[in-house]
Amino acid sequence: MAKLICQYHKLGNTEKRVKISDNALTEWQVLCRDCPCIFPSRFTVIWSLRLMSEIQQIKSELVAIKDLFARVIQIIPAFNLTDPAVLPYGLKPHTRSVSWIVEQVIVQQAKYHATNLGLDAVDIDLPDTCLHDCVIHMDGKPFYVNVKITNARGKRNKNDISAVEKLYMQYKTNTTYRLIYAVFGFTFQNTKVSFVQGYTHTFSPQFLPIYVNPRNDKLQAYYEADPEYRTRSKFLRLLQANSTSITLT
Repeated sequence: MAKLICQYHKLGNTEKRVKISDNALTEWQVLCRDCPCIFPSRFTVIWSLRLMSEIQQIKSELVAIKDLFARVIQIIPAFNLTDPAVLPYGLKPHTRSVSWIVEQVIVQQAKYHATNLGLDAVDIDLPDTCLHDCVIHMDGKPFYVNVKITNARGKRNKNDISAVEKLYMQYKTNTTYRLIYAVFGFTFQNTKVSFVQGYTHTFSPQFLPIYVNPRNDKLQAYYEADPEYRTRSKFLRLLQANSTSITLT
C-alpha cells in the first residue's frame, strides 16, 4: 500500500480511510491506523470539503480570466493615447493620469473581440458605483472583473483595493458574487502605452491579507500579495472586524 499521510496527525503508513459524502461532494478522508479521530466531527470534515471546493472554484476562475486577458493584450500590445502632435511634449508618466483610459481600452477590446475570444458576451455599460468594470460571460456563467493597471517600471506599493462597506455589502447580499481583479503591467513613454506581455495578474479580494487603511476605510494590499485562502463567511467577518469608521451589519 502506498504511504499516505493523515492530515490530522501527520503520520505515515495509514490504512484506514473513511468515505465522507455531502450532496455532490465525495472524498476519501485519510486517517492514521487506529487514529482516535477515525470518526471526526462530520461538521469539521464537511466544512473542510466545502472550503476546498470554494477555493478551487475561485482559483479556476482566476486562471480563466488571466488567460483571457493575456490574449486581449496580444491583440493590442501598444497604442497611442492621442496624436503626438496634440501633446508634443507627452504626458507625465503617472499611472493616475492614464489609468481610466487604459482600463477602458482593455474592457472595450475584450467586448469588441468577444466572438474571436470565445466569449458569450461582455457587459461594459455599468453604473459608476459598481465594484466591477465589466461582466465577462464565458462558458455560460458571469465573471465580475475589476481592471487595474500598474507601472511595470514603478516602485511596488500597497494599493487601495476597494471601499470596505461596498465590498462587504455586495458579498453579503449577493451570495454568488465573486469579484476578480485583473492587473496589467504597462510602460508609458510620451503618449504611447505598451502592455508588458506576461505581466497579467489576477486575484480575489477574498484571499487578500486583510488590512484596512484607517484614513479612508479601504481594503489595502499589494496586487501580488500571497493569497490567504479563507471562506466567504470568514472574509466577511474579517472585513467587519477591521472596518474602522463604518458600522457593518
